Amino acid sequence: MSTRMRFTQTLLFRVIVAIILGIVCSFFFPEWLARIFVTFNGLFGNFLGFFIPVLVFALITPAIASLGRGAGKWLGITTAIAYGSTVFSGLLAYAATQGLYPWLLGADQAGASVDIDEGALESFFNVEMPPPFDVMTALLLAFTVGVAMTTVKSDSLYRGATQLRDVIMKIISAFIIPLLPIYIFGMFLSMGMNGNLTTTLSMFFKVLVLAVIGTVLLLAIQFSIAGAIAGRSPWQSLKNMLPAYATALGTSSSAATIPVTYKAALKNGVSEKVAGFTVPLCATIHLAGSMMKITLFAFAVMFMADKPVSPGMAIGFILTLGITMIAAPGVPGGAIMAAVGVLQSMLGFDQEQVALMIAAYIAIDSFGTACNVTGDGAIAMIVNRFAKDDVIDRSEELSFDAEEANSASSATGA
Repeated sequence: MSTRMRFTQTLLFRVIVAIILGIVCSFFFPEWLARIFVTFNGLFGNFLGFFIPVLVFALITPAIASLGRGAGKWLGITTAIAYGSTVFSGLLAYAATQGLYPWLLGADQAGASVDIDEGALESFFNVEMPPPFDVMTALLLAFTVGVAMTTVKSDSLYRGATQLRDVIMKIISAFIIPLLPIYIFGMFLSMGMNGNLTTTLSMFFKVLVLAVIGTVLLLAIQFSIAGAIAGRSPWQSLKNMLPAYATALGTSSSAATIPVTYKAALKNGVSEKVAGFTVPLCATIHLAGSMMKITLFAFAVMFMADKPVSPGMAIGFILTLGITMIAAPGVPGGAIMAAVGVLQSMLGFDQEQVALMIAAYIAIDSFGTACNVTGDGAIAMIVNRFAKDDVIDRSEELSFDAEEANSASSATGA
């Protein structure tokens, strides 16, 4: 326990230092030096894009298989909880827009489109790293193989899956996590030197503050419910998730934060088998924070353009967006890219409004992602409260089989 606590505290400190240094250095770094970090971030980001589907498959497959009986049921229940949390976030955001926007935004009008690429620093070179398959393929394959392994006796395949998981976790702990602070530093350095962040935040400052407050309120609600169900202190549980929040704040990537979220969930009393199942799954399908930001910004654009949003339109948009965002890759800005089609088809956004949404969303992408991954810990606590007593770990099943075999052998010998 003490080793895990030292790990989370050290990582939290490094992430905070990286964020501060990135902002400070953006004021005086020469362009050639900043481009070195931009190049590193491009390479590291491409590697994450390659690695994410492999990571999802390697973690979810043995996690589902290890649940033994009840895997299919808890897979569906976890998915339903994650989707319900995402939809609830959207409804909460819509209620806030109806009550606050007339007072908060007043007669503001939507500005001109924002060129999010203008003045952006470019890397010296780029190396494409196409993934072996996309995230949805990894999820479907992991679900199919994992659930099938719970019903078919496949001890060798299960051991192979657990060994693959151990290899992937070693890559994460020995390679990805040590480089995360550099990646975080580069992201904040790049945002500060590009100047896009200042322009966008000056236009959407009021909505930005509302979005941040909204995500904090959402987390308070999530952990109040999870704490009541799990019988744990909501404040202490939320405090244990701060390293995951800080890591996601810097990386804007749910997938890159999975190892940190996993360790934080264990500190909240979640069993390893449940954490290994819920955390990587929710990193892809639980997007409550992203839903909060997209809904607030989208309806702000509609309000400033004097286009009223009816309750029916809002509910339909939220329900559809909650499903569409699942297809978003676990990389920075993925949710808004997946949401573009819904914004255009359901809210009638034109190209200028879409560009404004993308610029505003990417500027504070990390806050939504941090809310997403922190909320994953609350879902893990809820699932753990019920699933840990309802399922049998695959390793326990194997040990039971061995004991039964030994008993039968002894009886035969007698």
